[in-house]
Amino acid sequence: MTAAEELSPRVGVAPACRALGVARSTLYRRRRDRQRPPRPPRQRPAPARALERAERQEVVDTLNTERFVDRSPAQVYATLLDEGTYLCSERTMYRILDERGEVRERRNQLTHPKYVKPQLLATAPNEVWSWDTTKLRGPVKWTYFYLYVILDIFSRYVVGWMVAQRESATLAKKLIKESCDKQGIAPGQLTVHADRGPSMRSKLVAHLLADLGITKTHTRPYTSSDNPYSESQFKTLKYCPQFPDKFGSPQDASAFGRVFFPFYNTEHRHSGIGYMTPEAVHYGAAPRLLQRRQRVLAAAFRAHPERFVRGQPTPPPLPEAAWINPPTKGDPTDHKLRN
Repeated sequence: MTAAEELSPRVGVAPACRALGVARSTLYRRRRDRQRPPRPPRQRPAPARALERAERQEVVDTLNTERFVDRSPAQVYATLLDEGTYLCSERTMYRILDERGEVRERRNQLTHPKYVKPQLLATAPNEVWSWDTTKLRGPVKWTYFYLYVILDIFSRYVVGWMVAQRESATLAKKLIKESCDKQGIAPGQLTVHADRGPSMRSKLVAHLLADLGITKTHTRPYTSSDNPYSESQFKTLKYCPQFPDKFGSPQDASAFGRVFFPFYNTEHRHSGIGYMTPEAVHYGAAPRLLQRRQRVLAAAFRAHPERFVRGQPTPPPLPEAAWINPPTKGDPTDHKLRN
């Protein structure tokens, strides 16, 4: 019941409608509609041009034959016309299929498996490595060399790299084995994460990782965000001012790497690790360097406190964890980690 209907018995219909800004005809119509029994739905008569039941069933049977079951109604319609047969229009075919809940992709298509989003956590060096390859342009058009890089995601330290003329599972196996030996990786200690390139998914590499007790994970297809640390490192490499447009030979590319990667590990200060060098974080020198930075800033504050309007400054903190695809709020993984 509306407000006008509640007020009208006490003050009258016209004053109630004027006070509430409602037309009297609206009030009377609402009363009449409530008192009138609902009308039964009218059955729409079938148009004279509609297909009869037997004809509609013939259309359904034709569309679902083995010959036409994987074809669209448009293709069926055109094929039948070429053969001198007309059952109905293409639109009617769609309408009949829609009534039966069969308007969908009729072709038998390849279904791809559902890939699980990788979620990896490192809280110390040599827990999770990320490795990938990138192309380096050769001396002439359409020639490339391949740079393999293995990176520790916690410290950003490059634990191994190599330049080759092609992607090779044998070379990848050799690089991983040498890097594990240099870092003294124990069975069950390490997870190696990579994309789905041929050398990454090769049996040679898989058997090596199994023999060394190393867990392997892969990115989802066409998802570069599943391997962010390697992608970021390649960007740092290729935006380096000394990075050439082309390399004359694999030896030329290796010579560049022998200069760049020591610089990257020992001199490049990375924002993701408190502007420490990867080497300092990887080999445990970062806490001592952080204390030194704190002492320098404290001395500067004591000498000129008026210059620091926000109080004594503090250096960027050291990393506590490195994630590949951290869990979002509401993710079951997030609940398990917090507990």
